[in-house]
Amino acid sequence: MTTFERDPGQLFIGGRWREAADGARTEVVDPSRGAVVTTVAEAGVADVDAAVHAAREAYEDGAWSGLSGRERGRVLHRVARLIRENADELAALESLDVGKPITLCGAVDVTNAANDYEYFANLAQSQDGALRDTPMNALAYTRREPLGVVAAITPFNFPLILAGSKLGPALAAGNTVVHKPADETPLSALYMARLFQDAGVPDGVVNVVTGSGPVAGEALLRHRGVDKVAFTGSTAIGRHVASVAGEALKPVTMELGGNAAHIVFEDADLEKAVGAVIKGFVFNTGQFCMGGPRLLVARSVYPTLLGILAEAVPGVPIGDPRDPATVIGPMAAQKHLKKVEEYVALARKEGARIVCGGERLDLDGGYYYKPTVIADLSNDSRVIQEEIFGPVLTVQPFDDEDEAVALANSTPYGLASGIQTSHLARAHRVAGRLQAGIVWINDWAMLDPAVPFGGVKDSGYGREYGPEALAGYTKVKSVVVSLD
Repeated sequence: MTTFERDPGQLFIGGRWREAADGARTEVVDPSRGAVVTTVAEAGVADVDAAVHAAREAYEDGAWSGLSGRERGRVLHRVARLIRENADELAALESLDVGKPITLCGAVDVTNAANDYEYFANLAQSQDGALRDTPMNALAYTRREPLGVVAAITPFNFPLILAGSKLGPALAAGNTVVHKPADETPLSALYMARLFQDAGVPDGVVNVVTGSGPVAGEALLRHRGVDKVAFTGSTAIGRHVASVAGEALKPVTMELGGNAAHIVFEDADLEKAVGAVIKGFVFNTGQFCMGGPRLLVARSVYPTLLGILAEAVPGVPIGDPRDPATVIGPMAAQKHLKKVEEYVALARKEGARIVCGGERLDLDGGYYYKPTVIADLSNDSRVIQEEIFGPVLTVQPFDDEDEAVALANSTPYGLASGIQTSHLARAHRVAGRLQAGIVWINDWAMLDPAVPFGGVKDSGYGREYGPEALAGYTKVKSVVVSLD
C-alpha cells in the first residue's frame, strides 16, 4: 500500500494532523493518466492563521530557536538520513504527483533534497558574529539571529528540492516555518512533515498547509505573524508577492521565471554540446525555471546542429513515468499542456519551421507533449521572449560574440544561461557579460547546495543555496558595551 492510499491528506499544524476548518478537500491528479488518485485538505484563512500561530508559539518558546546551531544541525542530519531511508517511497510520490520519470525522481529530486538538509545541517553552527574595531572605548560585536516565522511557498515542478532549498536554511538558522506547497503537487510535503516529526523537530516548528494560492497562499502572504516570505513561482505572481510583502516591510526571497539562453560557439564540441542542449530543454519535461529553451548557435554550425537535433530529439524516450527507461514524462497538469500548445500554434502562425515534435502524444489520457524544436523565428516573437515552461526549444543563429550576448540578454529574464566553447578566455569573458544568476560552461544544470542560484531582472532576487541562503534567513544585531 502506497502513502497516498493510507495517508488521510490532512493539514499538519502544531505537530498534529487535522482536517481543514470547513472540511474542504481538493483533488490530486496523476498527470500521466489524467486521473484523480486522492484528495487532500484544502486550507482556508482560519487554518493558515492556526498554522502561523503554532509557528509563532514554537519560535517564542525557544524549543528550536533556543538550541545551539550544532544541536539543530544534528536534527537536520537526521532529516537527511530519513529522506535517504525513505527514498523509494518519496520518489514514487514525486513521480505520481508531478509526472516525473521515476529514475529522475530518485537520482535527482530525492538525492538533492537529502543533500539540501545535510548541507544546511553543516552550516547551522556557522552563524558567527564579528568583533568590530572602533575608536570608542567600547566592545562592539554583531550577532546573527533568526528572523522568526518564515512562509515558504513552493511551486509544482520540484516540490521536494525547492522545499528543501527554503526549509533547510530557514530551520538551520533557527526559524519556524509554515510551508504551503503548490496545490497540484502536495504529496511529498505531507510525507516530509512526518519525517520532520520522526527526526525530532519540535511540534510547531514545521507546519504544512495544503490549498490554493488565491486562498491559502494569499492568507499566508498577508498574515501579520509572518516575518519572512520565501517564494518560487511565476514572475507575474512574484510581483504580487513582492508588493504585498513590501506593504508590511517583510524581507522576501524570490526565485521567479526563467528563459535561459544556451550559446553554442563554432569551436564547441558538438557531440557534448548536443547532449547538454537536449538535457537543458527536456529535463523535467521542460518544466524547469533554469532550463535552456533558447538555443543560440554560431551561423557556421547552425545547419549542422539543427540536423543533429532533428535526428536525436525524437529518439529521447517519452512515456510512462513509472518506466525506468523514460526520460520525458507528462506535463504536470492539463493547463500547462494547453499553454505549450498555444505557444507552438503561435510559432506556426508566425511562419516558424517545426524541426521536430510540435504535437501532443496520445497516451493513457495523460498530458504528454512531444519534445519540440522550432527554427526561423524573429527574436521579438513571444515564443522566444516569454517563458513557455515545456519541452520546447527555439533555435537562432548568430554571427559573432557580441550578437550572441545581445540575443542572450534580450529577454526580461535572467535566471540561468549556458556556454558551449573550447576557448577558455571566451568562456570566462562571455560568462561575465551574461545577465544571469548562474552560468554553466560546457554542460547544463550542474547544481549543488553549496552553489548559490537566483535571478536578476524579472527572474527575482535573493539567493538560494550556499552560505548566501543562510544569511537570508537571519538578521544582524549589533551589541556595543561601554568599557568606561
